[in-house]
Amino acid sequence: MKKQTTITIHGLDSNNITYCESISLSKCFMAYSCINEDIMEGGIGFNPNSGYVYIALENGISICSNMGRDIEYLVTDFNNGEEYFFDTYEEAENFYVTELQTK
Repeated sequence: MKKQTTITIHGLDSNNITYCESISLSKCFMAYSCINEDIMEGGIGFNPNSGYVYIALENGISICSNMGRDIEYLVTDFNNGEEYFFDTYEEAENFYVTELQTK
């Protein structure tokens, strides 16, 4: 028997998800389907300050989309709060491993 999991999406009003938010979320899940990495606990949501829908992964990379646009991969340096955006997961992963884990 498969384990059932409940997904909580933070920051979205479940009674009124906008068109752009739903398109962004679907794009994030499509991108996630190609990645073999766990999602952080509470790592799916919408940031009303930036407008990004995101899936935050356990390895420190987030899959993001803003207003239904193309996917971006976000790496945050938690030491200084600086954010780095990449077009591909491989670029984000390489940056995370070579730049942030070596600090």
